[in-house]
Amino acid sequence: MSLLKIAWRNIEQRALASTLTGFSMALGVALVVAVLVAQGVIADSFTRGACGYHLVVGKKGSQLQLVLNTVYHLQDPIENLPYSFYKEFVTTGDQPGRFAPYVKVAIPYCLGDNYQGFRVVGTVPDLFDKLEYAGGRKYEFEPGGRNFEHDHFFEAVIGASVAKKTGLQVGDEFQPTHGLKEGDGHKHDAFQVVGVLKPTGTANDRALFINMEGFYLLDKHAKPVEEGHAADEHHEHEEGEHRHAEPAEHHAGEEREADHPGEARDADHHDADHDKHEHDDAHEKAAAAPDAHEHEGENHHHDHEGHDHHHEPLPEEQREVTAILVLASNDFSAEALRTTINEGETAQAASPIRVISDFFKTMVSGVSIALLSLTVLIIVVAGVGIMVSIYNSMNDRRRDIAVMRALGAGRGTVLSVILLESILLSLGGGLAGFLLGHALVGILGPVVEAFSGVTIGFLQFVPYELVLIPGLIVLASLMGYLPAMSAYRTDVAKALSASP
Repeated sequence: MSLLKIAWRNIEQRALASTLTGFSMALGVALVVAVLVAQGVIADSFTRGACGYHLVVGKKGSQLQLVLNTVYHLQDPIENLPYSFYKEFVTTGDQPGRFAPYVKVAIPYCLGDNYQGFRVVGTVPDLFDKLEYAGGRKYEFEPGGRNFEHDHFFEAVIGASVAKKTGLQVGDEFQPTHGLKEGDGHKHDAFQVVGVLKPTGTANDRALFINMEGFYLLDKHAKPVEEGHAADEHHEHEEGEHRHAEPAEHHAGEEREADHPGEARDADHHDADHDKHEHDDAHEKAAAAPDAHEHEGENHHHDHEGHDHHHEPLPEEQREVTAILVLASNDFSAEALRTTINEGETAQAASPIRVISDFFKTMVSGVSIALLSLTVLIIVVAGVGIMVSIYNSMNDRRRDIAVMRALGAGRGTVLSVILLESILLSLGGGLAGFLLGHALVGILGPVVEAFSGVTIGFLQFVPYELVLIPGLIVLASLMGYLPAMSAYRTDVAKALSASP
């Protein structure tokens, strides 16, 4: 009989004690696996999401908040930037903006809405046409889908996770809700889904991207026009119409009064009432001018084609952007831009990779190391449990060991059997813990996604898990050494002469 079978028979004879010690080892390994997988997947997801561009530009404040809000769709925006500042990064006609010579692509972001708790982002088609993610990968769409078009104001593209959880498909419509949290505000006009992104493993899987032109036309998304400026324009417009119509009306009034004096007075009275009514209507329209693009009612709905046909783009003086993704011409230009923008008073520029790296070093890594240390300590305690279990069984097994020695087994053979028992218990518990740990990750995946926006599942692995196998073997050998030496030193004559 092989030594492995002998060791396994010894474990079977102590089934209850072996099961309990193996289970304690499984719990320790499960916790280690869960921590390693969660840490690895979260770090990888955050790193993937920060790739594809050099800078995130936004209002001055916390750089971490700017990156988390813009790149990972977490937390709240700081404040908005003037649309004129965004134009400094692009070329309009033949006029390049101040930063345009150093920029390849500048993508504006407009935030403020959600759909069933998922962030709605107003942006431009260049986000998916010109930017990449995760080290050079291009955005792709599920079959039958495409990117939204600049001239189709009420088109949208949605992430893979959004499509999975909401059931939205190409051709469906959805109504964004005002506010960043579900149920906070009223519903906006509907957007039509024209594309579903293939899974990217980034936070963009959990967002809906709508045409920025349509975003500006939604309720409360236009920057209010100054009252004095709007009133002056309205007054000048009314005066111009009055001067233009006065000669013809005066001439016609004279003719009516000359032919029918009584009728002329009645007509003048009727025209005065009519003009007053039109004047009041004009004032009501003027009062509503700042909200010309706002729509009454929560369930206000237009035909998709009707949106694009009837709405004109919002004037630039009424526009703002929440943030700008900047892909610079090269790394040197990116650093120069970051320094220049941060020295100004309008905005700040943050390198998402640098910000996230610092965040993990100062916050996440420390917590992960502490959790990992605790879980390793649990494994060590489980190993001590295996040692105590085997050692306590030695008194009951000394006669068996003596019989083995009498049949010709050497001291080394006895020592090997005890070490194999310890290793089998450790590896058996470790294998169960490995499966249990991944099951735990799969169960807690939705909770982690809800709090951090990172998707993790049962089948996700990290390379550090491979260290567990040799680590358990070393631990089992160390913990099995003491009972193995006790068996090694067994006095054969004394053990055989003792009564059973």
